[in-house]
Amino acid sequence: MSLAAVILAAGKGTRMKSGLPKVMHRVCGRPMIEYVLDAVQGAGVEEIVVVVGFGGDLVARTVQDRARVVYQHQQLGTAHALLQAAPVLGNFPGAILVVCGDTPLVTSSTLARLAAAHAEMGVRATILTAILEDPTGYGRVIRDGEGRVQRIVEQRDATPRELAVKEINTGIYCFSAPGLFDALSAIKSENAQGEYYLTDIIGQLVQQGEPVAALKVEDPREVEGINDRRQLARMEAYLRQQILEELMLSGVTVVDPATTFVDRNVKIGPDTVIYPFTIIEGNTVIGRNCVIGPGSRLIDVQTGEGVVIEHSVIRESKIGDNCTIGPFAYIRPGCVLAPEVKVGDFVELKKTVVGRGSKIPHLSYVGDATVGSGVNIGAGTITCNYDGEKKWPTVIGDGAFIGSNTNLVAPVEVGKGAFIGAGSTITRDVPPGALGIERGRQRNIENWLQKKPRR
Repeated sequence: MSLAAVILAAGKGTRMKSGLPKVMHRVCGRPMIEYVLDAVQGAGVEEIVVVVGFGGDLVARTVQDRARVVYQHQQLGTAHALLQAAPVLGNFPGAILVVCGDTPLVTSSTLARLAAAHAEMGVRATILTAILEDPTGYGRVIRDGEGRVQRIVEQRDATPRELAVKEINTGIYCFSAPGLFDALSAIKSENAQGEYYLTDIIGQLVQQGEPVAALKVEDPREVEGINDRRQLARMEAYLRQQILEELMLSGVTVVDPATTFVDRNVKIGPDTVIYPFTIIEGNTVIGRNCVIGPGSRLIDVQTGEGVVIEHSVIRESKIGDNCTIGPFAYIRPGCVLAPEVKVGDFVELKKTVVGRGSKIPHLSYVGDATVGSGVNIGAGTITCNYDGEKKWPTVIGDGAFIGSNTNLVAPVEVGKGAFIGAGSTITRDVPPGALGIERGRQRNIENWLQKKPRR
């Protein structure tokens, strides 16, 4: 059986109280719609359509070439949303999965199982259902005395007897494509919201004598949706726990999972230790035998093996093997550190390449610079890389020694093996092996204490 999928992602998510489309809110570093796309692709579909509405262009940029995007310009309900896929899937011969874009825990195995059950039973529609102890807020699946699905009733339209039903509609379906869009066009908006409910197609098919089936999901948590910030936080906590457990099972030590935050796309090598109050985000890759934290934040960082990072923030940079960073260092985007580099306390780097074995131990700012191997940069050194209009480079050759409290006014080059005297402001290139020094002559005033006016 050929299989397509439609992801419904047009809703604003009013209860999120946000300018973002609901499906663009992030769960462990990724927009929730990306999780749904992964699940749908893993289920073996041939074509994916994403229906967007509020903030549709933003959703479309995120989806990119992973799916076809169609617009629901007026949000008139879920049946109306699915109908927007007709120009793409109107002649599709197989089955169509319909999935909500706000269910980031749904798995490809569940979707594949739903599609397989639909094909095996030979029905027009198969509903994925769940049994919940507290079904509040969900549409109820109403069956007849023999257990056959009769209809789905939304919470706001249900009678007290129907509200007592604990089997709920997850909002995930598998439909036979032939005739689906004609049936959707016949749905009416006679309900409390005045919307075209996709759920109404189930009752419509039953009334026409068409078979409808249901498949219960094995883990109800898998189909939980996100409608407000509280649910978003609970989903984040649950998924974060899963991520940390997977890391620990792979050989990573997480000292305190309750205070450690790791995004879904992060990769960490075995025998690495993650200390508390550490946040690792984006597409960060951490090598083996590293020590990260406490109190560190890494965003889109790549590290080698044996790296130690303590109380520091690093963004979009590459860190070589056996580097030590911190405490309280700030490495900004575009930095590349060769192996065995030391970046110490209260050091800030920006768009800087640092060679093997070089040391920037403390209280320095180095930006738009190339630092060679074996360089020592003394405390209080800064590269003056910005003249108010443009950024300028600084180049420091291999083996150079930069004395404390030095200002390197870019553009400037310090040659290989050169020395800079402490307290200098260097405005011209220093040749290899030379001593660059620039400071005013010291003057001592004798007997100053006796001459100093007293209050």
